Amino acid sequence: MPITEQHLLQVLPNARPVAGIFVPALNRAMARWKIDSRVRQAAFLAQVGHESGQLRCLVENLNYRADRIRQIGQASAAGSRWRSLVSRSDELGGKPEKLANAVYGGRMGNGPEPSGDGWRFRGRGLIQLTGRSNYRAAADGLGLPLETQPELLEQPEQAAHSAAWWWAAHGLNELADAGRIQDIGSVINTGQPGRVPNGAVERKALYELALKVLA
Repeated sequence: MPITEQHLLQVLPNARPVAGIFVPALNRAMARWKIDSRVRQAAFLAQVGHESGQLRCLVENLNYRADRIRQIGQASAAGSRWRSLVSRSDELGGKPEKLANAVYGGRMGNGPEPSGDGWRFRGRGLIQLTGRSNYRAAADGLGLPLETQPELLEQPEQAAHSAAWWWAAHGLNELADAGRIQDIGSVINTGQPGRVPNGAVERKALYELALKVLA
């Protein structure tokens, strides 16, 4: 069932400035990738709504102050990239491009920190696709030149389709069918099921609201 602008705004009221643009894009993307039942659509809207700040943030914001970098690093698991950056927090604070290269360089198919790939392939789209290898896979799946034009994912149509493609490619339709909502957030946020994702409470609340709206 296609969603309407009224549906979208009942679930994601802060999306009002962009709702008219996103509704047709979301409907095309959901139809293409078989997000085609009430539970699948409710789960998808909840997760992309959370990940994108209710469809308003299509590119990752890495403009963190030094104290915020230290806070994240100190709260991270031992061995994590963020923890390793605590000692560089003064150097990286307030410099989003430099921070992106430090966080993502040498990971997820990116070249080393000096290559600039961390910034070039930072999180974009409704599900915050990140890293050259993910951009390359999405490019193959969608038939788009995302490695050479990564900023395409900042456009509503491509932002919606990349999220729906990633969703289907990672088996999230099946998790939605099984009611495994926390696992969906865990796969998106941590790369695997079985963990508590960041924003778990909001993700669940948005899902339950979307179920009611789409009834």
